[in-house]
Amino acid sequence: MAENSSSLLNQEILNAYEVIKEGGIILYPTDTVWGIGCDATNPDAVAKIYKLKQRAETQSMIVLMNGEKMMYNVFKNIPEVAWQILDLSEKPTTLILDDARNVAHNVISADKSLGVRLVKEPFCYKLMERMKKPLVSTSANISGQPTPMSFKEINPEIIKGVDYVVKLNQDKVAGKPSTIIKLTNDSQVKIIRK
Repeated sequence: MAENSSSLLNQEILNAYEVIKEGGIILYPTDTVWGIGCDATNPDAVAKIYKLKQRAETQSMIVLMNGEKMMYNVFKNIPEVAWQILDLSEKPTTLILDDARNVAHNVISADKSLGVRLVKEPFCYKLMERMKKPLVSTSANISGQPTPMSFKEINPEIIKGVDYVVKLNQDKVAGKPSTIIKLTNDSQVKIIRK
């Protein structure tokens, strides 16, 4: 069974990658809830997600990354406390950091900050390894509707609206969305969502 699941994982990574490479958007399981994602460096793909979610572009989305190298590519200065928080976090934690670069302009918020989460979840991690780029992650709901906790709670409009639905973990019920902590370059820390 393990071999099958590993080949299924690899096949799904390949399928999702092909769609993302062409500027498409995917519906996929993350380390928390189901997410809608795309290449975080592609503004047109990011715009498709805003449109699908019926969400104003002023409400920025978070971006997943798979390691320090990717983090430093997007943020020149990462406060030391960011690494401490990530090391000590027991559960998925999104950090909002200042002065993002090398990603689509419409994924960065007006104050030039960007929410990021380092993920180890195998699908997301390996997909980003293949993309060599960060992955947008926003909850799979129409803006203002509750966040779905499982695949079967996702609005059919969302499922129809994406270019690809990942065939993994569709029976899993999600944990809570991540904790969100805002860190400024002058080391101010503010908890946005516990």
